[in-house]
Amino acid sequence: MIPQKESPSEKSRRLLRRGKSGLLRLVFSRAGLVALLLLLQVGLLLVMSLKFEDYLVHYYGAFSLLSAAMVLYLLRTDSDPSAKITWLVLILLAPVAGSLLYMYVHTDVGHRALKARVRQLTKAARPVLPATEADGALARSFPADAGIARYLRDAMGFHAYDRTAIRYFPLGDDFLPALLADLEQARSFIFLEYFIIEEGEMWGAVADVLERKVREGVEVRVLCDGTCEFTKLHRSFLRELGEKGIQCRLFAPIRPFISTHYNYRDHRKIAVVDGRVAYTGGVNLADEYINRAHPFGHWKDTAIRVEGEAARSFLLMFLQLWQVEERGVSFGPYLQQPVPPVPEAPGYVIPYGDCPLDNQPVGEWVYTHILNVARDYVHIMTPYLILDDKLENALKFAARRGVDVSIILPHIPDKKIPFALAKTHYPALVESGVKIYEYVPGFLHAKSFVSDGVRGVVGTINLDYRSLSHHFECGAYLCGTPCIGDIEADFRETLKRCRRVTAQEAAHPGLYWRLVGTLMKPFAPLL
Repeated sequence: MIPQKESPSEKSRRLLRRGKSGLLRLVFSRAGLVALLLLLQVGLLLVMSLKFEDYLVHYYGAFSLLSAAMVLYLLRTDSDPSAKITWLVLILLAPVAGSLLYMYVHTDVGHRALKARVRQLTKAARPVLPATEADGALARSFPADAGIARYLRDAMGFHAYDRTAIRYFPLGDDFLPALLADLEQARSFIFLEYFIIEEGEMWGAVADVLERKVREGVEVRVLCDGTCEFTKLHRSFLRELGEKGIQCRLFAPIRPFISTHYNYRDHRKIAVVDGRVAYTGGVNLADEYINRAHPFGHWKDTAIRVEGEAARSFLLMFLQLWQVEERGVSFGPYLQQPVPPVPEAPGYVIPYGDCPLDNQPVGEWVYTHILNVARDYVHIMTPYLILDDKLENALKFAARRGVDVSIILPHIPDKKIPFALAKTHYPALVESGVKIYEYVPGFLHAKSFVSDGVRGVVGTINLDYRSLSHHFECGAYLCGTPCIGDIEADFRETLKRCRRVTAQEAAHPGLYWRLVGTLMKPFAPLL
């Protein structure tokens, strides 16, 4: 049989094929490192038992001294209390493996260069986007948000913008047609940065437009997280895109057992067209995000479109991570092009990023601020709920002082261990008055806060340790924009398809969920 020639559309859909098996994915992950260290300790125990039986008591004595020394050292550190507990449990259970892993992670073996490079890029980016008149106007119009705006501006370099139009998408199904329409209108450049890219209808539609725009002379860049190399992408992905004129890079490609660089992932979702339009939110470029695939039932996600000068902030975020592997610093002509304002657009937006290497928990502090200043309600959608004490207390305190704190989570989880860990928070939250709902039709992947009809956040930041501590993330802080009403309306509409978790259900989640949650709770900061 003569093989049929692929059409351009079919070939673009074929660009991405699963590259590595599940076994290789395990070997090249943090789990592989932990397993190797545990096997090392088991092997050492066996060798000591068989070959040095007379010295076994000395061996156990050395283990005890090592454990005691590590415990004392941990108690003196200024790390998060939940993380301390995790390391203490791991070191007491497996002194050699736990101590080696702790030293490996906390001596910055692999990401010292990354940290220095990110700091260099951040410093160089500060003067690129100057202060705006909206910085002061936001503080005057919304005094309760003046503090968080000042922090984002002075400490992190993220400015407020007015005359920026924000459009909210309650589903990935709605997001894709809008994105494709803007890509078609590109005249100068298209920059895409996504945590996940996977073959299928969604990527095929995007790739078709990208190929066509390259032929028209538009510069196209694609940045995706390095984990895709082992989980989503075919080995020839970069080469094939390059042959089509599309520049493509992987952020922090994984190199097993050599560095801790891979512990910090690029979880952001950013699309920028000509510096005048940007997108962000929870939607990646894979078919489940637009409900063309249904691995966990109906996929509920959200995104926003930003048109106006604020789009330049997302452009700057992209250019910073794009240059991580380069030597120099150049933001080129991209940020010099004027962006026309949208005069009829009311309200303010502050695009912001969260970097795991600067000791500034921006994402957590933004969420905590919304909880602290809320008067009537805070409505939250998040796929995961793995909290440290500070954020859990903020949720409980807001509910205790009479604020309607409602959280929608998935009913059908994509990962069972994080779902079990979420359920460990249910009893304390529900007892404090927090209302917890689960999205019955399937998996909810949205990441949004909306409060009092005044402020909200849409972005990529989950309520879990990975997003709040270990990922590069981004979001948009919204004040007084019309789309805040759309976010709240979507929350209430989504609520109609949810079931509320009762106090009885929170206290008795079922034997399986209770067992898994209890066993994994000490290790939550590592997940």
